[in-house]
Amino acid sequence: MQVMQVQWQNALKINYLDMTQEKKLFPYFQPIIGAASGTIIGYEALARQYDTNGRVRSAGELFSSSNFSAEQLIAWDRQVRRQALERFSQSNYNGYLTINISAAWIDHLADFKALPTLLMLNEFNVDRSRVIIEITESKGDLDKLVAIADLYRQHGLKIAIDDFGAGFSQLERVMAIQPDIIKLDMRLFQNAAKGGIASDVVHLISRLAKRTGCRIVCEGVETVEDFHFGLSCGAQYMQGYLFSPATAEFKDPLHYQKQISSLRKTFLKKTLAKEEHKIQFIANIKGLIEPLKKALENGVNLNELSRHPFENSGILRFYLCNNEGDQISSNYNFSEGRWLEDSAQIGFNWAWRPYIYQLLALESTEDSYRLVTSERYRDFNSDTLCKTLSLRLDEERILLIDIAAEWL
Repeated sequence: MQVMQVQWQNALKINYLDMTQEKKLFPYFQPIIGAASGTIIGYEALARQYDTNGRVRSAGELFSSSNFSAEQLIAWDRQVRRQALERFSQSNYNGYLTINISAAWIDHLADFKALPTLLMLNEFNVDRSRVIIEITESKGDLDKLVAIADLYRQHGLKIAIDDFGAGFSQLERVMAIQPDIIKLDMRLFQNAAKGGIASDVVHLISRLAKRTGCRIVCEGVETVEDFHFGLSCGAQYMQGYLFSPATAEFKDPLHYQKQISSLRKTFLKKTLAKEEHKIQFIANIKGLIEPLKKALENGVNLNELSRHPFENSGILRFYLCNNEGDQISSNYNFSEGRWLEDSAQIGFNWAWRPYIYQLLALESTEDSYRLVTSERYRDFNSDTLCKTLSLRLDEERILLIDIAAEWL
């Protein structure tokens, strides 16, 4: 094994001499910030090169170019990786180092028992528990990828998947590899920070990560709004130009702590204002529930309901179910200041919806709290983001109220 390692290192040095005559590549390091501690918890090693004016720029275009063979690109990538690990081993920094490995290049590995990265870690005596292997791209043989990830884990390294959300095939990779860290696709994250369906997708990814025990890293954090959105998603780590681009040197771990503290305070202030608005919104709805229940005591008295201010209440409709979850009334939709009846869903069964069976479960335990709120969902007919409240009307009937969820 030792002879093999020496041979590999000598070959790598020869490749490096060839490489420096053509391209001068070297690593820069972008800090990854812990949202809770405000400290630099790690760095991502990124390949850099000089342009014709001697300025440092990304080597990303080089590695995505079709003008070079896979073997040449792999040789350059390994040399940058080797420099990064050498610099990391010589620094006084005690956090993590993330190094990128292309999934597509794993197909070119001849011997899984002599993985270049593991040999480099041995050469520089780097603590493997402080190294994260970040798998990039969605190409490559999945079985080989799983085998490589398992092998890295056996040697104490952690696994991250980069650009998650950039393609549906990545979901299969997450299920197969079960990574320790998921890095959100930068374009998806930045679009999500603006709201809309992308925001819903990122929140779903965040829930997936929590259930599987993954940590979330938000890349491309460039504005205060980006940072705040990352916090709202529960992301533990942030990375982006709001803090720093990749640089040549490692910084003091506390370098951004004051900035992060200030960002968290502005997030708390902003979020408190939203929560106070929600509380008032919910209080208004609760104030209308009693008159609604009263109007339903003996049938449906729409004249009685018209006496109460449902405008701007957020209530979209209500309907009734029996204890088996069968809908026994029309939908009564509130629109443009009046109630409209729609009988199309009478007889539908909703017992499989959580807001039905959770309410019944609460009653079976004699819980005094009888109001159940669903998760947010998008109504199929109106394309409105909604929540459903369920509560007991009487011994035979359950009242369900759909409300607009834009403030919830």
